[in-house]
Amino acid sequence: MKKLLHTTALVSTLAAALASVPAWAQTAAVKVEGAWARASVQGQKGTGAFMRLTSKDGARLVRAESPAAGVTEVHEMKMEGDVMKMRAVPALELPAGKTVELKPGGYHVMLLDLKAPLAKDSSVPITLVFQDAKGAESKLQLNVPVGTTPPGGATAGSMMDGHKH
Repeated sequence: MKKLLHTTALVSTLAAALASVPAWAQTAAVKVEGAWARASVQGQKGTGAFMRLTSKDGARLVRAESPAAGVTEVHEMKMEGDVMKMRAVPALELPAGKTVELKPGGYHVMLLDLKAPLAKDSSVPITLVFQDAKGAESKLQLNVPVGTTPPGGATAGSMMDGHKH
């Protein structure tokens, strides 16, 4: 009987927690897989977050937010001639049914002006803001694991992956 009461209390607590999640967190029509953020060290002011995004009906990633950083932006890193350039993008298109990979050396979420180092094996809250074809915004809150490599143990390499000398 005591175990049943404990289980009932746990189920009630979980139900209450799910009910308190904002509706927009449940309605974003974008699937996120393999999310992770690169660990930082004391004095480092920026790092990246990476993931795969798949939108069922097509959408745009219009911004990202995180309380862990003073500035959170969607960035693109690419070669222009012999120079690697990184810049914020106003939006990232997510074509219907196609997976868009945010990865080192390409598109990524940039966390700038970090308020504290991101320690390996911790997590960082990131909110992604999407816009559908009609212009309606939806938000998806993530709790992204922090590490030195992507989930699954593959080596992440540096932000210069793919750069040839």
